[in-house]
Amino acid sequence: MATVQEPLAGSRQDPIVEDNSWRFDVFGRWPWLKRLVRLRSFQFALILPNLALFYFFLITGLFGTPVGNRNMIIVFVWILWWVVLIAGLMPLGSRVWCTMCPLPFIGDWMQRRAVIGVRSGKSPGTENRFFGLQKRWPKKLSNIWLQNFGFLFLATFSALLVTRPIVSVVLFAGMIVVAAGMALVFRLRTFCNYVCPISGFLSLYAMTSTLELRSSDKNECLKCKTKSCIRGSDKGWACPWNVYMGKLDRNNYCGLCFECVKSCPNDNISLYVRPFATSDYTIKGFDEVWKASIMLVLAFSYSVVLLSPWGRFKDWANISEKHMWGGFGAYAASQMLLALVVFPGLYYLCIRLSKWYAKLEAVSVREMFLAYSYMLVPMGLLAWIAFSIPLIMVNGSYIISVVSDPMGWGMNLFGTADFPWTPFKPHWVPYLQVAVLLGGLYYSIRGLHRVACKLVPDRIQRNRSLVLPTALLLAITLGFLKLFIG
Repeated sequence: MATVQEPLAGSRQDPIVEDNSWRFDVFGRWPWLKRLVRLRSFQFALILPNLALFYFFLITGLFGTPVGNRNMIIVFVWILWWVVLIAGLMPLGSRVWCTMCPLPFIGDWMQRRAVIGVRSGKSPGTENRFFGLQKRWPKKLSNIWLQNFGFLFLATFSALLVTRPIVSVVLFAGMIVVAAGMALVFRLRTFCNYVCPISGFLSLYAMTSTLELRSSDKNECLKCKTKSCIRGSDKGWACPWNVYMGKLDRNNYCGLCFECVKSCPNDNISLYVRPFATSDYTIKGFDEVWKASIMLVLAFSYSVVLLSPWGRFKDWANISEKHMWGGFGAYAASQMLLALVVFPGLYYLCIRLSKWYAKLEAVSVREMFLAYSYMLVPMGLLAWIAFSIPLIMVNGSYIISVVSDPMGWGMNLFGTADFPWTPFKPHWVPYLQVAVLLGGLYYSIRGLHRVACKLVPDRIQRNRSLVLPTALLLAITLGFLKLFIG
């Protein structure tokens, strides 16, 4: 139940509702699941089929047909996997993809020299024996700026990624090599924490998820002398994400490896389910604000290129076929400018004017800029989901044909190779997109109000400070609606 902090008599302060929404203790309700998670083989059992499938994708990309919609790596990764990730795993499962991701597997094996077992011993800051140089990652790079720029760079060449199998092969093979190399030089999962472009947007949108891993009693963590959740033990590896459960209050940088569940000597860690977008309201750095800006702008940019009637933008983005280098340069420059300068500048101006209009002297522009930026998180995630709806409903039938002929060689393994391109209920698409976007608007305004309640106690000042950010959210929603339904 939510608790209410009453204002002083005669003040203009509204009761401030603290967000203590219901939480369902998954491990408490189903102890067998916790016993399953504690098995040393649990994560490997999830990674192994993904690893096999992933390497098969690389083979199809290398030796299969170059036609994108006939090659398994394109259809399964950029249609099926993307939709499942952004519309299913992210809102419902937090960073559960990181639990089963095959990309860092080789690096983990080289660093630990173990696949399932735990190696006790001493390495810097841990109670486990790791191999490699075990260097610290530079403090100036201990943020998600590299992930921001990496994702924006890859998004600029998205037309190549989603149409040319060999380009996807180069990307994923390169990520495996970089992850393995970094595991031999730096501690723990440095690649996942600071470099992986996929990890960057997972960290942002995990804030809205219904799933969270937390300590059951933080006081118990504070009394714990071993700190095995972060340092490791003979039962579990040191947290690959370098997270201390006693201070964990956001989903952003917990990769759900469950090593802490195995190593905690006090059985003080559980998995909880909560309502969607009802916690983790805190944006802690400018790198996270810019990530929210980049993802929102890219959702808009992708929608313009792939879903709008303006074919010129699609020609500009599709440099591999059209070879319109001037147009591609304009497309790439404008996308980067919008994501890195224009939209963050517009948001900053909105916050600056809101502070002036609300006459907030006790709150700095920086505090408002960081706190209110949470409103971009639910909006961004729901905008991506709305974008993904036609992706699966219009092009999903390619999955049925490609599964019988993954290489595009004319095979017919399951008798579905000749299944025709058949959009599923395309007339439903705009209705679903409108509903999803309105949901994004609702959760963004709701989260914005919750943040404002904590930052600005005075009701009149708070309401004034919300006018322009709410107007910005409405403008963003109308912009997406214009693209999706005309």
